[in-house]
Amino acid sequence: MARLISTTIRLAEEDVRALKRARAAGYSASELVRQGLRVVASRYYSGRRPPTTKLFESTDAKLGDESELFKELGD
Repeated sequence: MARLISTTIRLAEEDVRALKRARAAGYSASELVRQGLRVVASRYYSGRRPPTTKLFESTDAKLGDESELFKELGD
């Protein structure tokens, strides 16, 4: 895994409440923020394929993979 850099973000109260509920369900707040950033900023990654978020998993062979969901963002 790449070196992680610490940063500070400011969140609205409703976002803080959502993160608290996610933490109670066993999710790391840091990992949720990183995944959200990957989804929104996927078009800005250069020189390589945008990182996967692992937000979508399916055993249905008829469904495309996650990269298909966000391909318009790369255009």
